[in-house]
Amino acid sequence: MTIHRNITTRPSVDASSSSIMATDDGKETTTAATIPATGPAAPAATPLPPAAIQKQQPVAESDAADEKPADGAKPFEYPKPKLRLEVRDINHEGADVFLQSINAAAVLAAAVGNVQRLLYGRNFWHPDPDTHMTPTRSVTVILRSMGGVAYTTGSEIDGDHKEIHFSLEYIAGIRPRKERATAEIAGVLTHELVHCYQWNGHGSCPGGLIEGIADWVRLRCALEPPHWKREPAAVGRWDGGYQHTAYFLDYLENRFGSGTVRRINEKLRLEHYDGDSFWPDLLGDSVQKLWEDYAEAVKEGRPEASDSAAQQLKQVQDA
Repeated sequence: MTIHRNITTRPSVDASSSSIMATDDGKETTTAATIPATGPAAPAATPLPPAAIQKQQPVAESDAADEKPADGAKPFEYPKPKLRLEVRDINHEGADVFLQSINAAAVLAAAVGNVQRLLYGRNFWHPDPDTHMTPTRSVTVILRSMGGVAYTTGSEIDGDHKEIHFSLEYIAGIRPRKERATAEIAGVLTHELVHCYQWNGHGSCPGGLIEGIADWVRLRCALEPPHWKREPAAVGRWDGGYQHTAYFLDYLENRFGSGTVRRINEKLRLEHYDGDSFWPDLLGDSVQKLWEDYAEAVKEGRPEASDSAAQQLKQVQDA
């Protein structure tokens, strides 16, 4: 039995694409979807901040952006996509877990707002005028029987309409269910929604960076699973993807200032990814040097390499 539900019918702006897949609660499992190589014509290029300035000190945001509005002012509202939920087997155990664990309308709306704010906003009250959001028009979450965890792709209509395919078997297998189901479902949905809104360097961005940005947003929403750890020696590669790259990006965000990941995403809108020039142009050093700096910061326990999930959760709750 298949059920369909329109969660919201709010109109929205037009859309672009990205995609690929998710993360699980233990071992990393990937189910890949194709990232469209092209999208609508990009707006005019926005100059990036000088690399030398970014390398020496955090990038300060404008006073107007940092200034909290008067009491009672609401956070900036970004255009919302139409959200749909499709359950392809209502009798599946995973469907029961999903529907009992979350209010789909509320969780999806909140997750979309967090993704838009972290990729395109200076803070809760001000969008970043130097960024350009993908023109995503609708997102359909499809709960179905499949291997892996989840993946995101464009719909049959076009790349501006997204589909998130979420495994009923994975949902049914979340343990301990009572303690973890709600946060894990919200975390996977948040990760996949990033793929609905991030730029991909016209199809040239490394998969590890795509997945790392998605898990960085999940990390900043305090939805990371218990097994995620910032490696003591920053083991592995910077583009290992998922939480490995997410913690590296979090270090860059702390070191170079709020909005660093936002600028990475915007740079991926403007140009094809070239590893030799991408990072020096943006942050003044090669990615390998930045990774070595991160490893040293983790080893020494410096503040810019410390966990900030509790602070992020408080920000989300206060909003």
